[in-house]
Parts: sequence; C-alpha cells; structure tokens
Amino acid sequence: MTTMTWVTAVSILAVTILGTFVRKAYTHRSRINELRKQGVRMPEGWSWLTGHLLTLQKYVDKLPPDANVNLAMADLAREHSDTEIFLMDFWPVYPPLLMVYDPDAAVQVSTKYNLPKTSMHLQFMKPITGGPNLISMSDQEWKIWRSLFNPGFSTAAMMESVPHIVKSVQTFQEKLKEKTQQGVICLDDLTTRMTMDVIMKLTLGADIDYQRSENALATALGYITRWHSFWDPRVLMHPFRPFIQRYFGHVMNTLIQKELDQRFIELKEEALRNGGIASGKRSGARSVVTLAIESYMAENKHSDLIHKPKLEEHFAQYATYQIRLFLFAGNDTTSSTIIYVYHLLSQHPEALKTIRQEHGKVFGNDVWKTAELLVQRPALLNQCKFTMAVIKETLRLYPPAATMRAGRPGVSITDRHGNRYPMDYIGATILHPAVHRNPRIWPQPNKFLPERFLVEQGHELFPYPPAFRPFEQGPRSCIGQTLVWNEIQIALILTVRTFDITPAYDEWDATRKTGFLEGLKTKIMGEPVKTVHGDRAYQTEKAGTHPADGYPCRVTMSK
Repeated sequence: MTTMTWVTAVSILAVTILGTFVRKAYTHRSRINELRKQGVRMPEGWSWLTGHLLTLQKYVDKLPPDANVNLAMADLAREHSDTEIFLMDFWPVYPPLLMVYDPDAAVQVSTKYNLPKTSMHLQFMKPITGGPNLISMSDQEWKIWRSLFNPGFSTAAMMESVPHIVKSVQTFQEKLKEKTQQGVICLDDLTTRMTMDVIMKLTLGADIDYQRSENALATALGYITRWHSFWDPRVLMHPFRPFIQRYFGHVMNTLIQKELDQRFIELKEEALRNGGIASGKRSGARSVVTLAIESYMAENKHSDLIHKPKLEEHFAQYATYQIRLFLFAGNDTTSSTIIYVYHLLSQHPEALKTIRQEHGKVFGNDVWKTAELLVQRPALLNQCKFTMAVIKETLRLYPPAATMRAGRPGVSITDRHGNRYPMDYIGATILHPAVHRNPRIWPQPNKFLPERFLVEQGHELFPYPPAFRPFEQGPRSCIGQTLVWNEIQIALILTVRTFDITPAYDEWDATRKTGFLEGLKTKIMGEPVKTVHGDRAYQTEKAGTHPADGYPCRVTMSK
C-alpha cells in the first residue's frame, strides 16, 4: 500500500470517527434539550457543547484540589432546594443523571423501583476489584453472589468475630501509645493498617499483622487505591495508571486465589471425611470465604466438585473479584470513619465526656480489662447506645459514598410536589452528603448532635428513616454494615478513655515543605483553598474519602 493510500485510509477513518462522535453528541444533547423544554429542573449554564461539565467545574474550583467531587455537588444541590431533584448532563464523561437528595425520591430509586446499576460502576470499580462485583452486578447475577456471601456477614458471624477485632484493636492501642512520644503524626496510616488486619482476618482468615509488618496483598491494594479516582482527571488520565493498577491487580488475584484453593482443599478433605458434605460445625469464627465456599459446595453437592483438585475457574475468578471488593470497602471507608469520629469528639468535649462515662458504666473503670470483657461478652456492644449514636452522627456528617443507578424505560420518579422525572434515558445519583444535611429533614443539619439517634419518635430531632443512608437502603444495601458498626464501636471502646486525639492541621501547614514550582504557583495565584466550609479535615478523592493530608494530629494519654 502506498503512502498516499495510507494517508487516505487514515483520513477516512478519522472523519468517520469524528462524524460518529458528532452524531452521538447531537442526539444526546437533543434529548437533554427536550427534557429542559419539558421543565425538568437543571442548573443554568447548560451548553450544547459541554453540557453541565463547566457548571460543575465552577463549584469544584471553589474547593481544595483534592476535595471529593460530591462536596461540590452538595454545594450545587443547595440551589435546588425547591425540588431536591435536578438533572446534570455530564456526557461524555458520565451518563446524564438526576441528582437526588429528597429522601422519599431516594426510596423510589433504591427500593420501590430498585433501579439497576449503571455500566459505569464496573468501569469505576474494575481497577479495584478486577471484574464484576456486588456493586456493579445486574440483578440475577447479584442475587447469586450475594446469597453465597451473606452467611459470612451475618449478625451471628460478626459476633463470633469480635475476638479477632479486639485483637487487632489492641495492637492499634499499642501503636497509639507509641505515637504519644512522636509529636504530630498522620492517623490515616494507623487506622488503615488496623482495619486491613481486621478485614483480612474476617474475609480470608489470614493473620497478616499489617500493623507491625508489611504484607504483599495489602501493599498491592494500597498501590491500586493510590492510583485510583472516581473523578479527578489528573489521576484518570495519567499514562502509568492502567499499567500500575493492572500489575498490582494481578498480584492480588494470585494471592487471593492461592488462599481460595487452600480453603477449598481443607473443606474438601472435611467433606470426604463426613460422607461427602462439609459439616460446618467447627468451633470459632470462620472466614467469609470459607462460608462462601461451603455454600457453593452445598449447592453443588450432587456434582463431582469434591473430587476436583481445585475450585472451578469461574467460581474462583468471581469470588476473587468479591474479595477484592470486601478488602477495599472494609478497609478504606471504615478507617476513614474512625478518624472522623475522633475528629468530631475532639471538637465536642461534652460528647467525649458522655461516651467515656458510658464505657465506664458498661465495662467498669479498669480500662485495661475492657478487651477481655468484650471477648467474653460481645453482646455488651448492644448496651453502648451513645457510642452507636456518635458513630451514626459521624456517618451522617461524613458519608463515605453516593449511589448511582441507571434509568429504566417506563419508570418515572416524582418529587414532593408531584413533578415527574422520566427515567427512560437518564439515571440517578442519590447524593448522600446532601440528603444527610437536608435542612428540610434534619434540624440544625450541620451540627454534631448524636442525641438525634437516641430520642423517641415524635421528638423534633428524631431522624426520618429514609434520610439516613450511609450504607444505602433497599435490597442492595451494604453487605458489611454489621461489621462496620462492630469494628468502629470496639475501636472507640478500647481507645477513647485512654487517648486524646486532636487535629494538628495548623502545625502541619506551618511546617510543611513546598517544592519550588508549588511555591512559585502560590506567589502568582495566592494561597490555595485548604478548607471546605471551614473544615480542614474535608473528605478527599482518595478511595474511601480519606481526610485531607491523612489527618495530622497529636495523640496524648488522657488525664
């Protein structure tokens, strides 16, 4: 083929691609424009060329560069308090989405119609999970895998796991005590390592002692999440990102499937000893994956599964995807929430005093015997009502995520005025930060008031149930929420009477070194924004919405 022919072919291909894109863009914008003409609420500034991308960017620019994009969306939402639903056209970056912070409309999305997950979920989560997972799966596939893993996250299983959680938190205690001598430290690394110890033990049955030493699986997940973002183009467009995430994803798959094969061999040997079935009667807590393989073997008891040398490839592959999801979710969001509890308690001394008094009443005045008592009587967690209220109020103010759903032909949701929003072409995002601070629903929405979750129904502070959704609601609510409640409670019970943890952002900012280019940029453009509505510990784009700069703080022994 001659050079001229190559040029012609390339030119034709380029024109074809451009023409296809222009046609798709025009078709999409025409649909959005038709909705606009029908009166569907949307922010001003919609453009045939950029949709609402530049509109959102104006709000993003008001925040620190690493702030979570949902914080910008929450600011934008305040301008649509009349409907509490508005349309954002993010195409081609995201599908067009209704932004929902009316709790009753949220129920329609997640429960009444249980709208499907979008194709974007797999795209967003694949670098972390490796493939289809409980967040991205469609209805029937989701039901199959959810049923396999439900036993591992049941209330009974979580109670059996209390001793393992206590053990990890005791190591966390030791680490905090060491840090009392070290001045300003970043708490994020400590809580992340502690929650990784917990989720690895509960999920895979592995004692990795990540708080004292390195671990290949935890390190691989750390690299994947550091190179991940759901929005930030500086991360998403980095040329090295796909290769780094793919490599460490392969590392995770190899290590997890090795653990899966080992659990399968153990269960297979047990089944053969018991006439072809795994007894499931071993004492003590069993890992999530052990219970899942037991369920899988029970469902396939008429096959020759127990005579195979290893797990079936499809099951092993898809189980690996779910485990990667559990390791991510059970580590990242939990560790961040623990930090935000400490942060809020440091700012509200009366709440700190009350939670300490509750722990003294339930567990006695000898704080060093509390761990032993928790192991012996895990049900004592149920008596820590104020502790639970503090955790819930923290999750209200700092929710770890939002929820995105696809549309469905023939379905419409309605706002509180009866306005209809057809879902034939557009999806919906339940904007948790806006739902959780909706002033129509929550009295004093920006104030830390744990008593909201202690008052009786009929009290003005009593929460409207559909408006509290840190783990989402409906059939696809978070499978691991019982673990989160238990883990955070135990972390607080074993630490808040012993340590004072106070933010040290002023010291951090004063001593932080800046590079030449960053310094030059500051001289030209001025000091960068460092707070979100006065909050220096704002939620960032880092994976599970970690606090800014890893939460620099001081740890001291309480008096």
